Amino acid sequence: MSNTAKGSVTVTLDGSNKSATLPLLQGSIGPDVFDIRKLYSDLGVFTFDPGYGGTAACESEITYIDGDQGVLLYRGYPIEQLAEKSDFIEVSYLLLNGELPTPEQRKKFEHDVTMHTMVHEQLRSFFQGFRRDAHPMAILCGVVGALSAFYHDSLDINDPAQREISAFRLLAKVPTIAAWAYKYSIGQPFMYPRNDLSYAENFLYMMTAVPAEDWKPNPILSRAMDRILVLHADHEQNASTSTVRLAGSTGANPFACIAAGIAALWGPAHGGANEAVLKMLGEIGSVENIPDFIAKVKDKNSGVKLMGFGHRVYKNFDPRAKIMQATCHEVLKELGIKDEPLLDLAVALEKIALEDEYFVSRKLYPNVDFYSGIILKAMGIPTHMFTVLFAVARTIGWVSQWKEMIEDPAQRIGRPRQIYTGPAQRDYPTR
Repeated sequence: MSNTAKGSVTVTLDGSNKSATLPLLQGSIGPDVFDIRKLYSDLGVFTFDPGYGGTAACESEITYIDGDQGVLLYRGYPIEQLAEKSDFIEVSYLLLNGELPTPEQRKKFEHDVTMHTMVHEQLRSFFQGFRRDAHPMAILCGVVGALSAFYHDSLDINDPAQREISAFRLLAKVPTIAAWAYKYSIGQPFMYPRNDLSYAENFLYMMTAVPAEDWKPNPILSRAMDRILVLHADHEQNASTSTVRLAGSTGANPFACIAAGIAALWGPAHGGANEAVLKMLGEIGSVENIPDFIAKVKDKNSGVKLMGFGHRVYKNFDPRAKIMQATCHEVLKELGIKDEPLLDLAVALEKIALEDEYFVSRKLYPNVDFYSGIILKAMGIPTHMFTVLFAVARTIGWVSQWKEMIEDPAQRIGRPRQIYTGPAQRDYPTR
């Protein structure tokens, strides 16, 4: 990785004769940044950036987002092209290695992933320790973190070979653990992986199959699941990815780092958004109730929010949303769902929001969560599994970001600073 010095920025501290000249850096695309690492040593001050919305914490070659233009690139490839022409295994190779695989590389990569889909048999007993009504994300977080207790041969983060085997294990085993978490929650037998199925097919099989009946993959549903995985595979330095990097900066093993990412993803402001969309549509009830709902959204005192619209980064149409919209219609048609009230409601709500000046002026365009929840519900996946599925998709992004961070010679342990606003030093009172 490298960036190019484009010039410099001079910062002068008012009321003093101190100034600092900081390098202005330029990436391959995107806005320039100035390097503030010597700001404290030169001026004795820090920067203040709650949420790090204006701070680049690392260099990365993996994912690029232009929120104003609605652009999402994986290693330079537009997400729309990958969703149409590629699949999750190929995208996983791309994210992890930087280039699309040759046919031979793809065959070997898929084989290596497939050979790791089973988990250590003693891990089954972990599930018995959870209550039946435990949220699948709680189970996923706990069991993924426990993988380090079973795979001692891949915990040396300084060994490239061990980093590679950990990457394969996480990419292969997280779907198995996720599916088992769901099966455990509904009291059904665990379904062991099938190596004759594709990645998306195998995940659907472990989620939906039962021993008493034959299971055959549905190409439309399998493709929809694969597309959902592709669209959620990585999204630059979001909260969960930053968590993985921060945990990884301490030298923690990869299983612990990914478990930390899962925990961060569990937050409703991050990974639970598509579940919130379904809840919102259910509360609206029907198309006739939309005007009243919109009025409440506009009322700042109502506390009502329009879920599935707007994004922390995208200030334009989320490029993933258009793909999800088309996929949604494909799935509903395949399943013979002609009159889906939630879809009708979603389409009507989308139309109103895109035409209403209140939302247009605020650039509250539909995001990927707006349609993905409807697709998953139509496929029979319950809402409490939505964030788990998100974690399955995002695992390859987390692993790729973790691997890149470990291999970056400029990597340091994460240590944010603060503005201290508590009491100044004071003496313990005399009693």
